[in-house]
Amino acid sequence: MTSRPPLVLTVAGSDSGGGAGIQADLKTMLALGVHGMSVLTAVTAQNSRGVQGVWELPTEAVRAQYRAVVDDIGVHAVKTGMLASAALVETVAELLADTGAPVVVDPVGVSKHGDPLLAEAALDSVRRRLLPRATVATPNLDEVTQLTGLVVEDEAGMRRAADAILAYGPRWALIKGGHLPGDFAEVVDLLTDGTEEHWLYAPKYDNRHTHGTGCTLASAVASGLAKGLAVPEAAREAKSYVTGAIASGFALGSGIGPVDHGWLTR
Repeated sequence: MTSRPPLVLTVAGSDSGGGAGIQADLKTMLALGVHGMSVLTAVTAQNSRGVQGVWELPTEAVRAQYRAVVDDIGVHAVKTGMLASAALVETVAELLADTGAPVVVDPVGVSKHGDPLLAEAALDSVRRRLLPRATVATPNLDEVTQLTGLVVEDEAGMRRAADAILAYGPRWALIKGGHLPGDFAEVVDLLTDGTEEHWLYAPKYDNRHTHGTGCTLASAVASGLAKGLAVPEAAREAKSYVTGAIASGFALGSGIGPVDHGWLTR
């Protein structure tokens, strides 16, 4: 009998196209050697061209899924993604309060295609209730603007963004710089807890098929934490994995294709 792998729970929405959301999370977890479990918060009708519809699950359904997994199976790390509404954000924050495992919060606000995935009314709940539960928060630059009002255009701005996100209570902020303006040969992310800084650089690939990068990175960080890695080491491992997935991203449908979650064994 083989030993049981670390256990990671994703609390997120479904992407029917399979590139992001719950589907991306579970693929990432499998690729990185942990057992993925899921709490579905919303269903989207989604493909390579965008999001055609969103249907939230009732809060009691989200709570029942979470309790069913955590109370029986247990968990070594939790990742949150699309939570859609203030009611769902509040419910998930309440559930995380007594879980006792590292939490990676990906404050999903819009899809790769620019479709809104979080109600404006939920932003205050994310700031006040969800981010304080986070071991690591992983906003991209659009989500930084959504949450803080800051517009980031350079690495100095990423420092200001990290300080603003940390002020809401997460232990670490991982500011993703993939949307920085300019033609750079590298993509940089900033990981900091307000005391130490880690600048994570990777090659920038000329590949438009990048659907699911945010979900994938956050799930990879959670997988590393579940395996017992310290936050900086988990972030570096996650950055390496998602960089390879972006390099191997492939066309799907007539729009933006996904990163390749199976690139390590393809």
